Amino acid sequence: MSGEKDKAVRGYCMYDWGKSAFETSVTTAILPAWFAALFLEANGLTGTVIGIEMTSDAAWSLAVTLGTLMVAIVSPSIGVVADRKRIKMVALKWMTWLGAGSVFLIALAPVFDISFQWVWIFVTFLLANIGLNAAGVFYNALLPYQGEDHEMDAISNKAYAYGYLGGGLLLVAHLGLLFSTDFALWATQVAIASSGIWWFGFAWYTFAYVAEPEIENEIQDLTIAEATKLGVSEVANTLSEWRNFKTLFIYMFAYFLFIDGINSVTSLAGAFGIAVLGLTMGELILTILIIQFVAFPSAFFFTWLAGRWSTKRALTFSLVMWCVMIVGAMSFAPLELENHEEYDFQADWDGESYIIKVQSLDLVGMGDEDQQFKEDWLHILPFCTDCNNNDFDEGINGSADTENMSAFMVANEVTRYSVSVEGGSLDKSTMVGTHHPTSLGDGKLDFIPETVRTYVWAPLNMAVFWQWLMLGCLAGVLMGGSQGLARSLFGQMVPETRSTEFFGFFGFFGKVAAFMGPMIYTALSVMYDSRVAIASLAILIISGTVMMKWVDVEDGIAVAQAEDARNRGLTSSEE
Repeated sequence: MSGEKDKAVRGYCMYDWGKSAFETSVTTAILPAWFAALFLEANGLTGTVIGIEMTSDAAWSLAVTLGTLMVAIVSPSIGVVADRKRIKMVALKWMTWLGAGSVFLIALAPVFDISFQWVWIFVTFLLANIGLNAAGVFYNALLPYQGEDHEMDAISNKAYAYGYLGGGLLLVAHLGLLFSTDFALWATQVAIASSGIWWFGFAWYTFAYVAEPEIENEIQDLTIAEATKLGVSEVANTLSEWRNFKTLFIYMFAYFLFIDGINSVTSLAGAFGIAVLGLTMGELILTILIIQFVAFPSAFFFTWLAGRWSTKRALTFSLVMWCVMIVGAMSFAPLELENHEEYDFQADWDGESYIIKVQSLDLVGMGDEDQQFKEDWLHILPFCTDCNNNDFDEGINGSADTENMSAFMVANEVTRYSVSVEGGSLDKSTMVGTHHPTSLGDGKLDFIPETVRTYVWAPLNMAVFWQWLMLGCLAGVLMGGSQGLARSLFGQMVPETRSTEFFGFFGFFGKVAAFMGPMIYTALSVMYDSRVAIASLAILIISGTVMMKWVDVEDGIAVAQAEDARNRGLTSSEE
């Protein structure tokens, strides 16, 4: 590469470095817990959002959904306009101002009354997501202009690698700040505000070195009404003539399926880890960190692999390995409890009553069943009595006589908790609830984790966290390849002269796919259980992988080149 081209590619990659701070530190690690705490303090378990009663996690999901859906619907039409006028970089700047600026504003929530703080975060987070997703349309559309087709894998994967490293480094700094200050409010504000500054600051490198692509026969004067009409009509025309871009549309549908499965795995992994495997939030955050730093070198590995095999084969290999990883997740299971200290509730006889020690402070969630559990056993367990959540008071133990202790054990039979008793008339009594992470046998696919636990995890004495960490490392390796190669393969088959339009479709398929996987997961987890639900996601990835068989990359590239030639007036078919 020449010096100028080198700077342009580095500038392109630095945008990923900057925006990843929002995706890792804010969206994944810090803001969800802060939003939930403020929501609960202001409303209790449920509050009214746009006229609907919602829990905090439902309100959070709504902000993400609205931000992605609003952009997904309009992105193809906006892309048409951006391909007719030289506005890609200008639009990227505007959306960065909106996104990064909104992230910074999130940190100002404490200046408002407690009843409005969660509303402020909801609105600013929604705007930040709109900025992020809209910026992604223009940012991805710049990819085909950064190099030749044979360079696309390296550039796309390098950009993702920058994102993993940049987001990971800032997340380390943020977690260091938060843990060292015991999650002080000012530290949370600094972490969130600095994420917006990080995004906007490194984006300036992109703005400085990535040039606005030239457009042949640019439309000079275009009103908003004319732009809207042009965008809608051209998108309709493209869809009606999809056979002209048959390979590209086949690939987009394959992408819709496999990216749905991949995104669903990554977005639902945390809930699966906590609810099914019994992991703590700290263990999940540590896994997120490890994934970031594993994904960084893996992106370069897949660039090398694509050079040896081809982009399509390397991407297909990563998709097959995603399915292997899902099967692995189905086999994970916590080891059976053996020692008194491993149980959630540990009761010890002191000669007069049972003193109940709580192993963890975050055993109880915010569901109706947990709320009922709190009300039923408030008289013997050290629940916090002056807050709206279900936490336990630190350093305080519960107390129960033999009759209450016996009733408590019976009640735990149908919960997700475990109880162990030492001393007194109930000495050596234990109870592991049917919904406890170690309880297996009731689910349709429980024979898988039960068998693997017996013959692999137990002999190795491998706790579920190390099983999960192994999964996280594999996920990091695959994320480093599948995301970059998926974008690269699309970029190779997209006409440069219509890159924003088609990347608008690319984004649309990706965003709409975000609904399908979670819907399937929710339905099957209700009908069966979480392991059946997670297995269903492999079906989506397998379906997308099979469809890759009909993606003729050479044909896609040839069609794109012919379309560019036509649009640039280089062939006799010029209109």
